[in-house]
Amino acid sequence: MKIKVVFHEAEEGGYWAEVSAMPGCATQGETFEELLKNIYEAVEAYLWLEGRLTAG
Repeated sequence: MKIKVVFHEAEEGGYWAEVSAMPGCATQGETFEELLKNIYEAVEAYLWLEGRLTAG
Protein backbone atom coordinates (compact mmCIF):
# COMPACT_ATOMS: atom_id res chain seq x y z
CA MET A 1 0.00 0.00 0.00
CA LYS A 2 1.35 3.41 -0.95
CA ILE A 3 0.40 6.38 1.20
CA LYS A 4 1.30 9.98 0.43
CA VAL A 5 2.83 11.72 3.44
CA VAL A 6 3.53 15.46 3.42
CA PHE A 7 6.48 16.53 5.57
CA HIS A 8 6.94 20.03 6.98
CA GLU A 9 9.62 21.83 8.96
CA ALA A 10 8.10 23.30 12.12
CA GLU A 11 8.73 27.00 12.75
CA GLU A 12 9.76 26.30 16.35
CA GLY A 13 12.14 23.52 15.26
CA GLY A 14 11.66 19.89 14.44
CA TYR A 15 9.25 18.51 11.90
CA TRP A 16 5.63 17.53 11.45
CA ALA A 17 3.85 15.38 8.89
CA GLU A 18 0.32 14.70 7.73
CA VAL A 19 -1.50 12.15 5.60
CA SER A 20 -4.18 14.05 3.69
CA ALA A 21 -6.06 10.87 2.73
CA MET A 22 -6.47 10.05 6.44
CA PRO A 23 -8.24 12.93 8.22
CA GLY A 24 -6.60 13.71 11.54
CA CYS A 25 -3.56 11.54 10.83
CA ALA A 26 -0.62 13.79 11.69
CA THR A 27 2.36 13.72 14.00
CA GLN A 28 5.58 15.53 14.86
CA GLY A 29 9.16 14.81 15.83
CA GLU A 30 12.23 16.67 17.03
CA THR A 31 14.36 14.92 14.37
CA PHE A 32 13.45 13.57 10.95
CA GLU A 33 14.21 10.05 12.16
CA GLU A 34 11.80 10.49 15.09
CA LEU A 35 9.20 11.89 12.69
CA LEU A 36 9.47 8.83 10.44
CA LYS A 37 8.98 6.49 13.40
CA ASN A 38 5.99 8.53 14.58
CA ILE A 39 4.29 8.71 11.17
CA TYR A 40 4.54 4.92 10.75
CA GLU A 41 2.90 4.52 14.17
CA ALA A 42 0.22 7.10 13.34
CA VAL A 43 -0.69 5.42 10.05
CA GLU A 44 -0.75 1.99 11.70
CA ALA A 45 -3.03 3.27 14.46
CA TYR A 46 -5.32 5.01 11.95
CA LEU A 47 -5.68 1.86 9.84
CA TRP A 48 -6.27 -0.29 12.92
CA LEU A 49 -8.99 2.04 14.21
CA GLU A 50 -10.61 2.35 10.80
CA GLY A 51 -10.71 -1.44 10.57
CA ARG A 52 -12.32 -1.73 14.01
CA LEU A 53 -14.95 0.89 13.19
CA THR A 54 -15.91 -0.66 9.86
CA ALA A 55 -16.02 -4.18 11.33
CA GLY A 56 -18.82 -3.09 13.60
